[in-house]
Amino acid sequence: MRSAPDARTGRTPRARAALAAALLPLLGALVLLVCAAPAQAAGYRYWSFWRAGDGEAWAYQQQGPAVAVPPDGSVDGWRFAVSPDGARDAAKPRTAAPFDQVCAATPAQDGRKRVAVVLDFGTAEDAGASAAQPPGQRTACASVAPRASSAEVLAAVAPPLRYDSNGLLCAIAGYPQAGCGDQVGAAGGAGATGSAAGHGSGPDLGLVAGGALVAVLAGGAVWQARRRHS
Repeated sequence: MRSAPDARTGRTPRARAALAAALLPLLGALVLLVCAAPAQAAGYRYWSFWRAGDGEAWAYQQQGPAVAVPPDGSVDGWRFAVSPDGARDAAKPRTAAPFDQVCAATPAQDGRKRVAVVLDFGTAEDAGASAAQPPGQRTACASVAPRASSAEVLAAVAPPLRYDSNGLLCAIAGYPQAGCGDQVGAAGGAGATGSAAGHGSGPDLGLVAGGALVAVLAGGAVWQARRRHS
């Protein structure tokens, strides 16, 4: 027995089901496109913190320098740049100096550890129009107590350091002279002050929009189910 067509749409239940089946893949593709659209993520002008062992590549450090304790023979790296908020795309130091080269002129001592430090002050573009020309890259070897943190290592070879009230490292060897984690980019425009280096950033607009579209699709499915049972 054939189903009677809907009086309002002129379509049978089978025709409505076929139409829905045809539209759902299109809507699903739209969700993927919206979620994949690049959000206008802001960048931040800050010192990122890295470490390398003997012969190893730079690894981004999730711990702050006041907490991290580098082992003897390691290399701490610092790079000042405009980078996204997070480890994946942060700018690495452009120099990968080995420990033996940096600390060759610093003899080992009992009760002390040696940590090589690589400082990359970035480029003129990283500095911004209002900042001074960045110094050249440099290396240093710190001879410190065995339990010294990376902040103490840095203070031994590159003073003065400047921190903000939240403990974010703002300046190494006095550079830059002003600013701390300044936000650069879509949110607020260049020079706007924001949170940097893991202190939080705005939501991904693509994911928000995609979530809203999923909610619309879910609502439509509920409405169709209610119609069938009414």
